Amino acid sequence: MATKISSLTRWLRDYRVISRYKLQWFLAGVFLLLAAGATLSVPLAFRNLVNTGITSQAINQQFINLLILAAVLAVMTAGRFYIMSWLGERVVADIRQRVFANVLRQSPEYFETLKTGEVLSRLTSDTTLVQTLVGSSISIALRSIVMLIGGVTMMLITSPWLAGTMITLLLVIVLPLWALGRYVRKMSRTSQDKVADTSAMAGEVLNAITTVQAFVREPHEKQRYDRAVEIAFNEAKKRITMRSVLTATTIMLAFSVIVFVLWMGAQQVTAGQMSLGDLTQFVLYAVFIAGSIGALSETWGDLQRAAGATERLVELMQAEPALKVSDSDRGHQNLPRIMKQNSHLDDSPSVLNQPTAMVFANVTFAYASRPDFLVMNHLDLSIPQGARYALVGPSGAGKSTLFAMLLRFYEPTKGQIEILGRDIAKWPVNELRNLIGIVPQDPVIFAASAIDNIRYGRLDASYDDVISAAKSAHAHGFISDLPQGYDSFLGERGVRLSGGQKQRISIARAILKNPAILLLDEATSALDAESEREVQLALDTVLPGRTSLTIAHRLATVLRADRILVLEYGQLLEQGQHAELMAAAGLYAKLAKLQFA
Repeated sequence: MATKISSLTRWLRDYRVISRYKLQWFLAGVFLLLAAGATLSVPLAFRNLVNTGITSQAINQQFINLLILAAVLAVMTAGRFYIMSWLGERVVADIRQRVFANVLRQSPEYFETLKTGEVLSRLTSDTTLVQTLVGSSISIALRSIVMLIGGVTMMLITSPWLAGTMITLLLVIVLPLWALGRYVRKMSRTSQDKVADTSAMAGEVLNAITTVQAFVREPHEKQRYDRAVEIAFNEAKKRITMRSVLTATTIMLAFSVIVFVLWMGAQQVTAGQMSLGDLTQFVLYAVFIAGSIGALSETWGDLQRAAGATERLVELMQAEPALKVSDSDRGHQNLPRIMKQNSHLDDSPSVLNQPTAMVFANVTFAYASRPDFLVMNHLDLSIPQGARYALVGPSGAGKSTLFAMLLRFYEPTKGQIEILGRDIAKWPVNELRNLIGIVPQDPVIFAASAIDNIRYGRLDASYDDVISAAKSAHAHGFISDLPQGYDSFLGERGVRLSGGQKQRISIARAILKNPAILLLDEATSALDAESEREVQLALDTVLPGRTSLTIAHRLATVLRADRILVLEYGQLLEQGQHAELMAAAGLYAKLAKLQFA
């Protein structure tokens, strides 16, 4: 069986925390050793002071030596504190960047079981624990270890018998307590998980605040959150109780050993076997050792909490995405643009000269959460280049899943999908998605200005390009009426806009991207009749020459389609133009009669 490597060790190894900042770690070590050396020299100075005598002429020099040691200790401690604090902040910044970058790589399937609130909890509370560990606890632990080793060494030099007795007794006491610390680590992990649950719940409720208030469920949600907080508190209480008992037991037993050994030393001074200065030196080193043991017991608790937090962060940092992305595919900024900056296709790339834009060949798919239910059931269809096709069918027919598969959010269980004559699996993912624009049924509006939201479709777009796209989407009028026009802040999730306005922003974003293939998922469902007519006219201007696939429950929006595809239970049931399908008196005709009646 392979040796189990702790998450903290794996993190240190895989992400080269030490080697990446080796200069800072080296300087911190130098400051640490110099500060510890100055501290360990203090008992020697006191021994000399006691043995010299108060009336001695050399007493002035002894006090000067103490002041010099204090100055060295102050400077070295400040230097160590600055560097270790810098390291803590830097390492945590790196972790947050790595966690967020890896989370962005995950497929939608990954977020079916992981709540965004939990991710945010790990990015905040867990990384704060790691920052405390690196910036403070490690520094204290290293200093305490150096002081412990130095103090024990000096005690052995001062009185080998007393020091040997103390070390033996401390080992008998500390080793069992050290094993108990492993249990504290498990409790820390559980406690952090419960805190993450409260964050996830709060995020979910706040994202749906209008629904909560509309159903007058504020008391219900408060009770749910209160219960989650109390559960987290109880887990934390168990952890701090165990840690408190562990700390108190460690300190009490360690001090008992030290007091016993010092009593033995006092007996030796009385018997003339040790000078008072040597006993003073021994006592001070014993105090240093006791302080070091107490500090180590405290930092050991911090280490257990940080180790539990690191396990959770490592899970996010090392989670493998369902869809592998090569290094050359991580950014699309350097990809050659396959589209001109107008509504016409650039006919130079060979892929755009393919006769078919999309082909589904015997495609079968089932979600992992429902493996026995086929959302795509041996689907076969072909969409020509430049055609305007529409998808209709009852809810659950597989229309939105088809869109998700075109964007490679999910992979077919069986069968093959081709985009522009190439197997979809052979397209670099970002290049594929750069070919496709989508207007989702539930438009996403970021907490930014109107121009930034539209420019999300093409980050390097000029102001005039944004205005042109907004006009095409019938959005220019209401955006111009906002207090700061295109620079107006739209609020979180676009709370300052109506549903129809959000959708027109989303359409403008897709128009600005100027893709070869445009996917419209109920793109006009939230528009009033006049706005819908104007957006349809805008799409009539934009869509010619570009392949488009429109999902529509409102069949009036697909009358201009070149071909209508009727899906049911993941299969292509019918296809044709509106008049043909009405004459066939099948599912489409039934849906149309229900709506138009």
